Amino acid sequence: LIKNSKNRDMTKADIVSKISDKSGIEKTDVLATVEAFMTEVKDALENGDNVYLRGFGSFIIKTRAEKTGRNISKNTTIKIPAHNIPAFKPAKTFTEGVKNKVAV
Repeated sequence: LIKNSKNRDMTKADIVSKISDKSGIEKTDVLATVEAFMTEVKDALENGDNVYLRGFGSFIIKTRAEKTGRNISKNTTIKIPAHNIPAFKPAKTFTEGVKNKVAV
């Protein structure tokens, strides 16, 4: 979730409203576009492709190595196999903007 100017979390509906208000495009059209974007990113990652958005960031696939975990309720050791996870890596300009504008 994203924090808005009132320092609360933003939902997809909030993002759609903001884009609609700023662009004058109907909320239903903006919602369809936002959902289509998310579907395309998800489909690309599921097919093993990374998505690069210059100036914003990259949606990438990270590989987690095999590791040993513990089931503390049964006091046993379990083997967690290597697996891939989706991740977002913000662009340098994105990171700098957040670093400079968001109070700690």
